[in-house]
Amino acid sequence: MNHSIYGADRLTHLKIVVVALIGATVVAGVGIAARGTATTPEVTAARNLVPIIRAGQPVVFSDRDISVVR
Repeated sequence: MNHSIYGADRLTHLKIVVVALIGATVVAGVGIAARGTATTPEVTAARNLVPIIRAGQPVVFSDRDISVVR
């Protein structure tokens, strides 16, 4: 038995690639299946009620009277 990837033959490398592709396909499939795709009117209305937070001017909060050096 060969324990080094450098000395492995072509069939061993092919097996590794096939197993990696199958694993990636399974992970991608689970990720696609796990996301929520509900498009009922209740879900759409709830998405519209989520507040949007926008970035404003930078604000510094401090309890000391020292200057900040940047």
